[in-house]
Amino acid sequence: MPTARFNPLVETLAAPPIPEVQAWKREYDGSFGPVIDLSQAVPGYPPHPDMLAWLGEAAGSASMAGYGDIEGEAELRAAYADWTGAAYGAALGAANIHITAGCNQAFMAAMMAVAGPGDTVLLTNPCYFNHETTLAMSGVRVGYVDCRAEDGFLPAPEAVEAMIGERVRALAVVTPNNPTGATYPSGLLRELFELCRRRGIWLIVDETYRDFLPLEAGSPHGLFAVPGWQETLIGLYSFSKSFCIPGHRVGAITAGEAVVGQIAKVMDNLQICAPRSPQAALVKAIPALADWRRDNTLEIAARAEALTMVMAAAPGWKISALGAYFAFVRHPFADLSAHDAAHRLARDAGVITIPGSFFGNGLERYLRVAFANADVATIRRLGERFSALG
Repeated sequence: MPTARFNPLVETLAAPPIPEVQAWKREYDGSFGPVIDLSQAVPGYPPHPDMLAWLGEAAGSASMAGYGDIEGEAELRAAYADWTGAAYGAALGAANIHITAGCNQAFMAAMMAVAGPGDTVLLTNPCYFNHETTLAMSGVRVGYVDCRAEDGFLPAPEAVEAMIGERVRALAVVTPNNPTGATYPSGLLRELFELCRRRGIWLIVDETYRDFLPLEAGSPHGLFAVPGWQETLIGLYSFSKSFCIPGHRVGAITAGEAVVGQIAKVMDNLQICAPRSPQAALVKAIPALADWRRDNTLEIAARAEALTMVMAAAPGWKISALGAYFAFVRHPFADLSAHDAAHRLARDAGVITIPGSFFGNGLERYLRVAFANADVATIRRLGERFSALG
């Protein structure tokens, strides 16, 4: 009797990495105190009480129980366009916005709109592993642009250009970066934008963590104000971290109207529409919670500073890149793989991180530390744990 088969593009993928590192908690004996989980990036503080109230109000409304517009609620598209336009000094309208069920779905929908089986999309090495697996299960090849520690884990435009072949459809970058935390200077983004425009490929910029850039930094870049940006640029965003609602799954795509139209075809088949209740709540939260979000940005900066001080005092450990939610930390164990070093840190010191090797090749000396998960007092307690293993 023939055996039913799985899609080999899915079957050959590795299992999701987060459950594996979470399982290491069970091996820790508690000798240093409670587990400090710095693995999956989650907001280290609760949503604003008003946000919870607006979510409850919307969820209890019969008007939110039906299907919504494929592209998203009109009010949220307009509110997000105004907010994003102000942040980038650009004229954006609701027609430039497509709302999705989180930024992972935004990436998948955008990729399905611009690349198909046999095409190639360029990612950086290291890269966000969900981007990699999304492309792999879609039959899209991945080309990796190596980013070196000595360059701050940022790609060189000439290295990108060297990899652009006939079947390359897009370059996708994340800034501030996941996993390294490295932030792309606006000048580098402009170089990559001009390169992609010149070579006729898309530049996909995932800015999930943009709201945690230093407040004095100003606009992250000026790409949305460049005439004709719609022909080259697609921006991705997540409301999860800034509004502390990862479980409600709301993301956004900023693109030209033609791109939004193509993505709507994809979304109609993926999910029909993003969750409506959190969209309604976000319409109120975007203007009302600006000060609260600002305070959270300052809090995350304080956590980054605390981690920097802790790691400077831990023998053998070194922060190679840091920004927004993440630090890419070089561990001191020359004889251990990244996987084994992370496992040892979890088992013997109760600190859960993700091995650098989960994000690409040549990263065996690195661990990703999602420091935003923990408050300053907790981060300060990390010193004893890292030092004990150094």
